Amino acid sequence: MSGSPDDDRLEELREQKMQELREQQQGGQSQGGADQEAQQAAQEQAEAQKQALLKQHLTDGARQRLNAVQMSKPDFADQVERQLVALAQSGRLQERIDEEQMKSLLKEMQPDSKSFDIRRR
Repeated sequence: MSGSPDDDRLEELREQKMQELREQQQGGQSQGGADQEAQQAAQEQAEAQKQALLKQHLTDGARQRLNAVQMSKPDFADQVERQLVALAQSGRLQERIDEEQMKSLLKEMQPDSKSFDIRRR
């Protein structure tokens, strides 16, 4: 690893999840509650990893803009977050995204909304 705190935290989370999965396999999956707990833990871990990656690759301004979008359009913000995480994991994000880059990314990814031309007669 590169030794950064975010990378170390991600590795800890991965190891913890792998250990939980090993324990679950050894203990059997006969209990529905255990399955639900494991699923919940997996979702929490995935969310923690996503947040760590976003924190690592976005400036404060870009994160604030994404959070503002999350408040108004949660589905669209989730789509943008998934795209950013995919780019980060594939290694295509070489530097941090600032607020201006986030604005242009949001414009690019925004679905084409119907435009209304209002004409007065």
